[in-house]
Amino acid sequence: MAHAEEHITINRPVDEVFNFVLDGRNNPHWRPTVLDMQPVPDKPAGVGAVYKQGLKGPGGRRIDGDYEIVELRPNELIAFQVIAGPARPTGTFRFEPVGGATRVTFTLHFEPKGLARLMEPMITSTMRSEVATLTNLKAYLEGQS
Repeated sequence: MAHAEEHITINRPVDEVFNFVLDGRNNPHWRPTVLDMQPVPDKPAGVGAVYKQGLKGPGGRRIDGDYEIVELRPNELIAFQVIAGPARPTGTFRFEPVGGATRVTFTLHFEPKGLARLMEPMITSTMRSEVATLTNLKAYLEGQS
C-alpha cells in the first residue's frame, strides 16, 4: 500500500483555507504538477463535484488526474477520489483551527493491484512529493494580502 501524509500550520483562518482548497480551480496556484484544471459542468458543488485535471506526467507528458469530492465537512474535511489517470488514490484534507491559524493535514492513500504493484515505489514517491506541496499552499495563502 502506498501512503503519504504531511501537515502544516497556515497563518490564515480555517474558513479561508478550507474554501481555497475546496475550489479546485485554485490548485494551479500551489500544486506545480497541475497543468490545467476545470470543474465539470452540471455537477453539484461540494459532494459530487468533479474536477477535470491535467497533470505533468513522466517526461513532462500530460496525464489525466480527474477527481471527485466524496465527503465534505465544512471547515473540517475534504475527501476525494481520483477517478482518471494511471494511479487512482484517495485523499483527504483535514482542517483544524489553531488560534487564528489553521493546521492542514494532507493524506494520500493507494492500494495498487496487479501490475500496478510493480510501480508502487514510484507511486509512493510521487504521492510524497504531492503532499509536500502544502509548503506551497502556506506560502501562497500567507502571501495574499
